[in-house]
Amino acid sequence: MAVGKIDRALVADTALRLLNEVGLEGLSLRAIARELDVKAPALYWHFKDKQALLDEMATLMYRRMIAGTSIPPDADWRERLVLANRGLRTALLGYRDGAKVFSGSRFTGTEHAVQMEENLRALVDAGFTLRQAVHAFTTVYLYTLGFVTEEQGVYPLPGERREGFDVAARARMLADFPLSAAAGTTIFEGYDENYEEGLMLLLTGIGARYGIG
Repeated sequence: MAVGKIDRALVADTALRLLNEVGLEGLSLRAIARELDVKAPALYWHFKDKQALLDEMATLMYRRMIAGTSIPPDADWRERLVLANRGLRTALLGYRDGAKVFSGSRFTGTEHAVQMEENLRALVDAGFTLRQAVHAFTTVYLYTLGFVTEEQGVYPLPGERREGFDVAARARMLADFPLSAAAGTTIFEGYDENYEEGLMLLLTGIGARYGIG
């Protein structure tokens, strides 16, 4: 492939495809260059380092996420946070180490501000101060990132379970700690249900904390 035909979007798209094969640790500009059949220095015209590439990858992930996530204009603050974060979790689970790529990255565009503005506006209109709205918004967002990070530690991709997370073996090892042993079934199985329960706990707590129904 000729160097002149390479742009940031192509490199980021290639990196996301390669991510599912090699994971974040195996992803490098050199590996991406091989995939594109160019020399690694060609990529440095577009990205100064791996973090800059991760920023673009996270931005592309977000663009794809909002394209597949619809939030009704009249949704209340709870519904908005639920739909936005369900969409985020689904998007992150579509990539090996998706949560790790997304976490700590900076978006290279302003698309994220559109949904952020709408969500913060819904919170403020519901009675939150802007500071409270930001706390509510970021708390649920960080919960989702953390949850998916742990989830992908067990299931790197849907249907692909890592070795070492056998619930029965864990229970036998923790036989002297019966409650901890029994907790394994809830911790390491039923991630969809667990995520939803945690989400509801957070929303209930946010409403109670700020006295907003």
